[in-house]
Amino acid sequence: MPFALWLTGPPGAGKSTISDALFRRGLDAARLESDVLRKVLMPKATYEDEDRDIFYGALLWIGRLLVDHGVSVVFDATAARRVWRDRARQAIEKFLEVHVDCPKELRAARDPKGLYREAAAGKISALPGLQAPYEPPLVPDLVVRTDRESPDAAAERIHAALKSRGWT
Repeated sequence: MPFALWLTGPPGAGKSTISDALFRRGLDAARLESDVLRKVLMPKATYEDEDRDIFYGALLWIGRLLVDHGVSVVFDATAARRVWRDRARQAIEKFLEVHVDCPKELRAARDPKGLYREAAAGKISALPGLQAPYEPPLVPDLVVRTDRESPDAAAERIHAALKSRGWT
């Protein structure tokens, strides 16, 4: 039964690490990772609102197409604006939104992609959750606090939520 799972949270919160843990557990789904797809779909994109709207519209279209054709999807994407995730929820019947939450200080300390260092150096001016707004889900299906639980524990809870719905 195909579904869509959206892991959302500010950069450095742990979305990709949790996604990795889900796939190590054997989750059968396509992974739509924004960092990878952005380079393919919009190699010259800026991080301005118009380009983000286009990118997240394309990401949703790909995800819905896959689900409509029987392939479950994991969206591994910040999607800083709530409206982008709400559109996905409206477009995909079996949709689970997981808010990956983590204090800003820990995200900056982890900084796996160097984004917080680049923001501090003035190379990035619109990092969600730091210089630009990140709108957390109002009513997420699940909240994962990566400062309090391991990626494997988070993956286990997400898997349990999918299983309780009969989606895995």
